[in-house]
Amino acid sequence: MCGIVGLFLKDAALKPQLGELLSDMLITMTDRGPDSAGIAIYGADTGGQVKLTVQSEAPEADFETLAADLGAALGADVQMTRRDSHAVLYLPGDQAEAARAALATLRPGLRVMSAGERIEIFKEVGLPRDVSERFDLRSMAGSHGIGHTRMATESAVTTQGAHPFSTGADQCLVHNGSLSNHNNLRRKLRHQGMRIESENDTEVGAAYLTWKMQNGASLGEALEGALDDLDGFFTFVVGTKDGFGVVRDPIACKPAVMAETDQYVAFGSEYRALVGLPGIENARVWEPEPATVYFWSH
Repeated sequence: MCGIVGLFLKDAALKPQLGELLSDMLITMTDRGPDSAGIAIYGADTGGQVKLTVQSEAPEADFETLAADLGAALGADVQMTRRDSHAVLYLPGDQAEAARAALATLRPGLRVMSAGERIEIFKEVGLPRDVSERFDLRSMAGSHGIGHTRMATESAVTTQGAHPFSTGADQCLVHNGSLSNHNNLRRKLRHQGMRIESENDTEVGAAYLTWKMQNGASLGEALEGALDDLDGFFTFVVGTKDGFGVVRDPIACKPAVMAETDQYVAFGSEYRALVGLPGIENARVWEPEPATVYFWSH
């Protein structure tokens, strides 16, 4: 039993409130998953730069000269902003893979949480309120985002096992449920060159969607493929650079509710996650159908 939230803004006037709205939605879902929590925010385009969000167990030591060290290794200008145990590195758009390789040597203890032009992921062990305060999530602006509070079933309670998972540029996934064929699928996807770093079943689901999209599928087509290729129970909420998607397995035993107004589309594991949203009393509210793909894009 985990808690999922998502918010896709249609009204640009709400962008400064995205972090605040998502944080409140996630905190409301605390009792669905007290182990760890995380959020993915899609902020402003960086104008050709790429952002790497990294996490450290020893941030004081790892982050002190990180931007300068990475810049020297790449021969490029690298900027950094720090949020507690995470930092966001800004670098030239064609340097993402080179930066990953350099970080493995410069700071082998770092984990890359996400990479892309717009995405930033912040996640840690702990309650949603504590995670939100650690990273000052309420101050974050953006066009859309997703969040997750976890009750661990498939892997250990660690930062690496927390959601969201990102396995492709500007892509991420949160999941409520359990995939039964993740071990076989993990081996297949690794053989196809996909980077999967944990034993968590959700990361396999994320990598599957990334693999499909890298081979030409749209987000909607990738989610349709998941209905055929993934075994188990799942509700997925997916983020891409421009979009937001939802799908439930054919049995749909995991709870889900959605709301749409002229200002936003919102998702919650339960309706109570949505009650604080502006204009919710006038929203169209519905339960997503089983084996049905929903997605929106800017």
